[in-house]
Amino acid sequence: MSFTPTHIVFDFDGTLSVPTLDFALMRRRSMAVLSNWSPSPVSTDLPVMEELARVCALLAPADAAAARAATLEVVVEVEVEAARRSRLFSFVRPMLAMFRQKGLTGGIVTRNCPEAVRTVFPDVDEHFACLVTRQDVQRVKPHPEHLLKAMSLMGAEAGNTLMVGDHPMDVIVGKRAGTHTAGVTSGEAPRGLLEAESPDYLAGDAGELMHMLGLM
Repeated sequence: MSFTPTHIVFDFDGTLSVPTLDFALMRRRSMAVLSNWSPSPVSTDLPVMEELARVCALLAPADAAAARAATLEVVVEVEVEAARRSRLFSFVRPMLAMFRQKGLTGGIVTRNCPEAVRTVFPDVDEHFACLVTRQDVQRVKPHPEHLLKAMSLMGAEAGNTLMVGDHPMDVIVGKRAGTHTAGVTSGEAPRGLLEAESPDYLAGDAGELMHMLGLM
């Protein structure tokens, strides 16, 4: 497949930075808070953001706002603490230098909070056209709204955009938004789960992916 993107959108944790977030810990702590508002036992099947949305939809507006604020406060605490132990992958800054040389535009879409991203990458806004976190959209990936918001901010067209991530939902959101897709195994998702979503590209990390595309 021959393709040269003009815009590349990345997930953050596990794609551009070393994954350190303990999802089990985040779930335990956040669900303990959310259960104070939930009219029924909290689900063990849904991700935290989806379970929070489910419970809030059952509550009166004032209670929903309070439940959301308290739960997200705990989530942010766990995310920022994990971010303090993370770092950018070594290929990221050379890759960004290549972006400048070739006139490529990059963006980030993440379900994480902006505080955590900027803890790992304080100068992120100097290198990426947009950083779209969960705070910037009503519906996070894999809903296409998340990626489409980034593309709008970048002035990107789907046919010239590549979505890159380490989780199956990154491939799914790219397909739903109509972009090219790439899975990378630098995060915690097994290769087989990424392969099952049939991304256009599959690489060990985003640096290797740039080489596959002939960009580095």
